Order: sequence, then structure tokens, then C-alpha cells
Amino acid sequence: MALTGRTALLAALGSLPVGIWEPGLTGLLAVNAPLALACACDFALAAPVRHLGLSRSGDTSARLGEQADVTLTITNPSRRLLRARLRDAWPPSSWQPGTEIAASRHRLTVPAGERRRITTRLRPTRRGDRQADRVTIRSYGPLGLFARQGTHKVPWTVRVLPPFTSRKHLPSKLARLRELDGRTSVLTRGEGTEFDSLREYVPGDDTRSIDWRATARQTTVAVRTWRPERDRHILLVLDTGRTSAGRVGDAPRLDASMDAALLLAALASRAGDRVDLLAYDRRVRALVQGRAAGDVLPSLVNAMATLEPELVETDSRGLTATALRTAPRRSLIVLLTTLDAAPVEEGLLPVLARLTQRHTVLLASVADPNIAHMATARGNTEAIYESAAAAQAQSERHRTAEQLRRHGVTVVDATPDELAPTLADAYLALKAAGRL
Repeated sequence: MALTGRTALLAALGSLPVGIWEPGLTGLLAVNAPLALACACDFALAAPVRHLGLSRSGDTSARLGEQADVTLTITNPSRRLLRARLRDAWPPSSWQPGTEIAASRHRLTVPAGERRRITTRLRPTRRGDRQADRVTIRSYGPLGLFARQGTHKVPWTVRVLPPFTSRKHLPSKLARLRELDGRTSVLTRGEGTEFDSLREYVPGDDTRSIDWRATARQTTVAVRTWRPERDRHILLVLDTGRTSAGRVGDAPRLDASMDAALLLAALASRAGDRVDLLAYDRRVRALVQGRAAGDVLPSLVNAMATLEPELVETDSRGLTATALRTAPRRSLIVLLTTLDAAPVEEGLLPVLARLTQRHTVLLASVADPNIAHMATARGNTEAIYESAAAAQAQSERHRTAEQLRRHGVTVVDATPDELAPTLADAYLALKAAGRL
């Protein structure tokens, strides 16, 4: 078999052994002098890594599930050619499982006095800030026998934002909003409590909307049109306590709540309402206030990116007091929390009157679709027991929801996929009824 390249060189050098005497040792120590010389030369010709210049550029944010490209620039100030392997280390959740090695390791060659760029492609699997760890560079000599290795800290942060998957529902909700606002042709007058304009009567209009004074001044019957109230205040309250950590499907309940909050914020800001955000468990985790309509959604997404469920019981009294300070005037307070009996009956119900006497309260909760599936299970003893447990859980949630409704709270209980559009519909219904 023919030998080529490094293999042939090593074979040739290995055929010339030399014996030397080392003081303190008995006998001769066998050393391959040509091989040792080749290794020493190879090591000496490898470009040093300690004085390499490294800098970063690229994406600083990406939505969960999307791609982020971070570029690393390597400058070789030495007089030797840099032949290197490089590992750009990031937290494991920066890539899909099984893709880290291929995505984080690079080969590069940088001539003396020049620079090269490499791109590390991230695809994060969790929200929050992903910070670059270390850049490890292994510089090889021309023979590849020896290498120099060094580590550099090159800081960079990529913020992974909530995915906002419910954005697909926004066009249909905005169409419904335009109908309420009277900007599209509908058979009935726009509902609301703010006077908008006068128009000619058409069959089917509510006779109570006829403006008799305006009719007396003209030859046709005039009716008043209305539009939903504008410039109302909406406070989104995210419960980040223990119950928000429960997983429904592949994600915590908190993620579904955030997605619903984003859709409602986008819709309400288009409707001319002011939207604030409060995230709370035993202390304030995030607070967004006073943003202009065009800045509301980016501010909320950025604030939600780093939120994680806290494994503590939510302080309902503290949450209520903070919400009242954040919304001193009449507002729509949207509580994104649990419908579990114990937290509601022991925590929220005793302090709920403080909210409802001043504000309109809407409570939205994430339901587990597996419970409904279990409730219909049959076929064996185990399935029947599961069905009974699921039926009991559903009964408790319905009873808790009824208790809240008796206190004047509008309740939305829906699965993760349905929570966002259902919450948006509840907001539009309140707006149409003039309850904001």
C-alpha cells in the first residue's frame, strides 16, 4: 500500500531510531531524533493563539424557533500562517438537540496579518438571553504533528423572544374591530357608547338610534352611529408563580399566557387603547408602562423574553395592591393565571372585590386538552378511573369559574391553541357592549 502525506513522513522518520543516555536513568533511552526534531519544528511553525484578535457582530435577537447568525472575526497579527480548528461555545439550548457539534466547530486558515470571518448559526430552543461562552482555538503546524491551543472570551448576547404564534389570528380580529368601529359596511350600526356621526336611516336600523332633531332639520330620517370607546387603559397581569410552571403539551402554561397577552396587546393598541404589562408572583418580575402604540408590542416581547416561572406561591394580596397602583383609574385588568380551585379560593377570591369595585376584570386560564380526552376514555378499569379523575377536575374548574363570574369577572378557559383568539374575542365583546 502506498504511503503519502503525513503518514509517509512519519514512517520515514520512524525508521531512524537513536539511543541517548539520560543522567539519573540506568541504561539507554530510545528516542527518534528526526521525529522529535520534526515535531519541534512543527510546533514552532504553528501560529500563536494568545495574541489573536477576535470580535463579534451579527444578530442580537431572534424569535424562539428562528435562526440567529453570529459572526466571529479572527485577526492574525503574527508572521505565521494560522491553520486552526475553532470551537465557538454557547449554552446547549442555543441549538436543536444533536446539532451542536456541527454548528459550533469550524476550520479556518488565516494568512499572516489578515483576518477571516466565520458564522455560527444558532437556533435556540428556549426563551431568554443566550450568552457566548468561550472560543477555543487549536493552531496546527504545517505537518499537523503538534498544536498550540488557547481560549478567548468574546462576549455576545442573543435575546430569544417569544414566538408570538397567535399573530396569525390578528387579521381576522382586526376585521371584527373595524366592523365594531363602523369603518366597514355592516347591516347594523356600529355598537359602543361614543357618538361617531349621523347617517341616513336604512331598513333594519334600531329605531332608538334615530336623531329626531337632526331629522327635523332635513328631508330624510337621520340615525346616530356609535363607535367603541377609545383611549381606554388595559393592564395585562401575568401570574409567574408556581402554577404557571405546569407544562401543557411541550411548553409551560406561562408561554401560552404570554402568547395570548401579545395578541390582545396588538389588537388593543390598534383599537386606540393603552396597554401596560405587569408580571408578578411575590415581587414584580416585569413592568411595562406608558408606551406609545407603535412601541407597545416590541416592549412587551422584550420584557417577556427573560420571564421564567418561579416555584413559589403567588402572593395575591401583593399582586392586587401592585395592580391597583399600576392602574389608578378605571381599567380593564386581564389576569392570566390559573383556575385551580385552591389558589383561586384561598388567594384570589378574598381580595377580588378590591379589583372589581373599581375595574373591569377578565381572567384567562390555560386548560389542559388531555383532561377532556381522559374524560371520554373507556375500555378498561384504568381508563375508567382516569375518566372519573378528569371529570372531577373539570367539575372543579367549572365551579371555580362560576364563583368568579358571580363576583363580576369575565372568565376565559381555553386550551393553549385556543386561548389567544378566545381572549381576543372576549375583549371585543366587552368593547362592543361598552363595558370598557
